[in-house]
Amino acid sequence: MQRDPPSRRRHAQQLTQYLEADPSLAQFSAHAQKLLKLQCIFERAIPPALARYGRVANLRLGKVVIHAGSGAVAAKIRQLGPRLADVFREAGVQVNEIQIKVQPDPTARTDQRHPVAAALGERTRAGLGGLQARLPADSPLRSALQRFLERAPLSRRRLRESMGSE
Repeated sequence: MQRDPPSRRRHAQQLTQYLEADPSLAQFSAHAQKLLKLQCIFERAIPPALARYGRVANLRLGKVVIHAGSGAVAAKIRQLGPRLADVFREAGVQVNEIQIKVQPDPTARTDQRHPVAAALGERTRAGLGGLQARLPADSPLRSALQRFLERAPLSRRRLRESMGSE
């Protein structure tokens, strides 16, 4: 386990002293510490793959609120709810209820790329072209193949060869 360098620990201690000096900040700091403790308990109590997508959001009047990254994660955490409540109680936390809310992580990057048509080799293109030619003129498959062949790029090797031959 990697330890924090002394300068980082010193800064953390100074910050803690500052927060505890003001009564309202001290209350906020104590609540944040309690949530961090609950988060650690939560992460140890459920499978690691699931723990990545769940966060302890609040504890108030015995109700632990957990934010799940998706509906599927929320459903699985709900199934583990009784076990989680027992683990929290064993750690000395008074828990009457566990509430799971779906709260997608705004920092999670979703892949917005659009699907790209597969590149076709010369033989594949010729084979599909031959099939298209044999189909009746009014066939929906023939018009779909024609559109596909117009849009599908050549494979990179064939594209380089065709550009070099011009």
